[in-house]
Amino acid sequence: MTAVNQADDFQKTPTRLYSLDALRGFDMFWIMGAEEIFRTLADTTKWGPFVAIANQLTHPAWNGFHLYDLIFPLFLFMAGVSTPFSVGRELEKGKTGNQLLLRVIKRGLILVLLGIIYNNGLNIKPIHEMRFASVLARIGIAYMFANIIYLYSTEKFQIFWFWFLIVGYWLLLKFTSAPGFHPGDLTMEGNFASYMDRTILPGKLYLGIHDPEGLFSTIPAISTGLLGILTGVTLKKTSIRPQGKALRLAIVGILFLILAQIWNLDFPINKNLWTSSFVLQVGGLSLLLMALFYYVIDVLGYKKWAFFFKVIGMNSILIYISGRFINWQYATKGLFNWLLQLVGDPYNLVVGAICFVMVKWLFLYFLYQKKTFLRV
Repeated sequence: MTAVNQADDFQKTPTRLYSLDALRGFDMFWIMGAEEIFRTLADTTKWGPFVAIANQLTHPAWNGFHLYDLIFPLFLFMAGVSTPFSVGRELEKGKTGNQLLLRVIKRGLILVLLGIIYNNGLNIKPIHEMRFASVLARIGIAYMFANIIYLYSTEKFQIFWFWFLIVGYWLLLKFTSAPGFHPGDLTMEGNFASYMDRTILPGKLYLGIHDPEGLFSTIPAISTGLLGILTGVTLKKTSIRPQGKALRLAIVGILFLILAQIWNLDFPINKNLWTSSFVLQVGGLSLLLMALFYYVIDVLGYKKWAFFFKVIGMNSILIYISGRFINWQYATKGLFNWLLQLVGDPYNLVVGAICFVMVKWLFLYFLYQKKTFLRV
């Protein structure tokens, strides 16, 4: 390739990132069964590294951080990254923010509805027995508000809103509490966010007095979506060389991780409350992963290894909700019970977990070949 051709490529605006689909698939890979592979490996081998990995694939009871806490916010972050390539493309074609607003709201509300179905199934229940808060609802609401900000503000104001929301949330929880508790109480019962969810959310909360996907703690999650949008804006710019984009994301990611540890001293990293320090912690890790995947896949061009993850990433929401309608365990045993019998105890558990993931992947690969994707 000549220098002229390289310059031409440098000016092209990417329309879709292979790395984004691959990273989304990598993220979903862990909750579609990969975590069970490492848990069974830890249980059967008792080997230190497997035990350590298995421990990281759990959630802390309250404060603290394990890598498993990254899966949910990373998905929301990537929903934001895709915005400049989808909604942004429509703006470039001449559509106005008002014309796209309905589309953004519709997508957010569909995700809320899918979350209700995921929690409760297609069953008729009394309101008090239903759980309305969900992972998909938080993604939908945070995505919706982050995209509304994107539609009606410049990049500088998007940065302003990112910091305004997490600083405001910190101050709010620092100087308020549930009735009967001292201001700044961050226990499950005493914090203001959980109290507000108990007050305004219909139905039941996941933990009775608290819901990790509650409505009030969705406020800082909007910043997670905004960070993804700002990342997408950076990756779409033609004025920055691809290597420079990856470096910029990595530097900001490291700075965010440092700031998260400092903020943690006053406002603990806590996924349950989606604290501001948690936003920076998962934001920093998300930026580093996006920089790595983008550099290796889209800059250096090493794509073949990531195809396995891309197949998952192209139908991520479908595979997430599929467990409510498809008995994957039954399908796995039906296809591979003979293999599990040959392997025998105790490693049949490990092989079973691997087969469980592969059955899901083959289903997604079939849909990929048929170009059938669930679009919300």
